[in-house]
Amino acid sequence: MNRFFYLALLGATVALLAQPRPDGPPRMLAHTITESRKWQPIPATEPPPYASQQSFKKNSRTLVVNANAIPEHKVGQFPNRRNPHTIREQKLAFNLPLNPVPLKEPVPLHNDSGRGAPNTPFGIAANGVLFDPGTAEFYLGDRNADWNYEALSGSVILGLDVHHAHVQPNGSYHYHGLPTGLLKRLKLQPDTHSPLIGFAMDGFPIYALYGYRDARDSKSPIVKLRSSWQLKRGERPSNGSNPGGRYDGTFSKDYEYIQGSGDLDECNGRFTRTKEFPKGTYAYFLTEDWPVIPRYFRAQPLKLRGERPPRR
Repeated sequence: MNRFFYLALLGATVALLAQPRPDGPPRMLAHTITESRKWQPIPATEPPPYASQQSFKKNSRTLVVNANAIPEHKVGQFPNRRNPHTIREQKLAFNLPLNPVPLKEPVPLHNDSGRGAPNTPFGIAANGVLFDPGTAEFYLGDRNADWNYEALSGSVILGLDVHHAHVQPNGSYHYHGLPTGLLKRLKLQPDTHSPLIGFAMDGFPIYALYGYRDARDSKSPIVKLRSSWQLKRGERPSNGSNPGGRYDGTFSKDYEYIQGSGDLDECNGRFTRTKEFPKGTYAYFLTEDWPVIPRYFRAQPLKLRGERPPRR
């Protein structure tokens, strides 16, 4: 078959699969990419279209959160070629437990009710923007096979800005990775324990990158904390709807948890003492290496009310 005819046919097929169905949501794009690429963000040159509003207030039992999901830092230009959505104010209002109870087994962000896609964000940043690391992009568009593309792998370009963020169809600006603008505003430093970055949907706090070498000793040296998730070795299965190719971080399933290989547990968290929690608490840490934003909860997460829009 002529190469150019084949590429034109493939493009037409992908476009057809993306058309809305009369009886339901849009069909999934039939991606066939199996290799990661250099991630290329768009610059953050635009002031947010609305003023940032966020409130975190404690009552006797819960942390009452209200926010509009608008950051205080500049953002990329949205819509853009790869992300056609416009930033809009959100009405985020929910109560997080002040004393979450750890479960015997962690709860995955990706769960059965989502058929391979996250159905709740991981948490909310101190500026009121959601941490929402998952994507709605799957190999061959097959959610059931669960080869979910990673937003930061560069394999599927999603129009993210330098803050590792872009916009959902409902207008919600959200982070897929380290919230660089927020970290700068909070003055994150490599020689000091991370400031409080936000809260997970189970109520536990979120920090970033730097913590104590000895988690229970606030006088121990500061270190950059390492995830215990590692790339699998070898090749992915290539039969049926499996993509084949080398495990290189293109897909979430390219990683596996190896206990003790890093500083953090399966949920990218550990016990720590901070100025906010001088007696100590379990806490999550954002890391430079995968998963960056955790993909498991230590306690039962709160699910936001209302139907979540398809992620992009």
